[in-house]
Amino acid sequence: MFLEKIKAAESGVMLYGITPPKTGTSPERVTEIAQKTIERLTGLDVDALVVYDVQDESARTAEERPFPFITALDPLTFAADYLDALSIPKIIYRPAGKFSNEELSTWLEELHEHNFYPVFVGVPAPDFPVKTSLSEAYKIWSKHQTTSVIGAVTIPERHNVLNDEDARIVEKMSSGVSYFISQCVFNLDYAKRVIEDLALRCSQQQITPPTVIFTLTACGSAKTLHFMEWLGIHVPDDLKEELKTSEDILEKSVRLCLDIASALTTFCMERSMPFGFNIESVAIRKAEIEASIHMANSISQMLKDKGVRKALKVRDESPISQ
Repeated sequence: MFLEKIKAAESGVMLYGITPPKTGTSPERVTEIAQKTIERLTGLDVDALVVYDVQDESARTAEERPFPFITALDPLTFAADYLDALSIPKIIYRPAGKFSNEELSTWLEELHEHNFYPVFVGVPAPDFPVKTSLSEAYKIWSKHQTTSVIGAVTIPERHNVLNDEDARIVEKMSSGVSYFISQCVFNLDYAKRVIEDLALRCSQQQITPPTVIFTLTACGSAKTLHFMEWLGIHVPDDLKEELKTSEDILEKSVRLCLDIASALTTFCMERSMPFGFNIESVAIRKAEIEASIHMANSISQMLKDKGVRKALKVRDESPISQ
């Protein structure tokens, strides 16, 4: 169970991340998308499903957005109304600052009723008017701390610039945050640096390290690669060149992600850092969705082979074919 694994700081946590259908999609089509998602994920060896809150981050940068921004359905509504048949826990992203204390409290109550878990994220731009600070949001959530866990986001790229991600993480831990989901990792050195500095800080302060869950995403085209960089994901020049010149950019990106997962597993185990992976599937192309399923299965098996993830209990459902 996801809740127990996080509370016990157990390594090998596996998540799968999706975005809801776009706003304006007919209820019939939303039902169809949800059913395909359920069929795809039933029997997949993951501990929870992440449902993102899609925000327009255009104000964050002057560079033109590679893809037009399209609003999406509310992630809690999509998870509660359409994905109920998927028995794994749901993790719902929420930009706390966009809502008042009362709105956030009501939302958390509904979340708790469904046994979902929140991840609070920042607002889309630095000058966005904040209604509720993150510290206030954590206080509102604290009434559920005995029966729930709350997550936050960590950004290795930010640590490379500001060199304070470890301090940010520890500060959020003091507010009750027990696990952190990273921005998509393509720069292995950036991710390692966060873990190295966080392990050292936790050791110095004699506190138990939190669980760090690394997000990995397959990249199916040069345009998608450009979009990832627009979002602030740093892709080292050598990897970028490998992807752009490969005959099959999707296959190459999957191999790179699997290599990153293996390297981070070894690195975290050596430093006794609780860790896991979040396999992100936000594309609509069938090949990229299938690639994400393959990645989830491969990384889950790798973790079992290394002894940090228990074998999946036998279920009634048939395993997903690859």
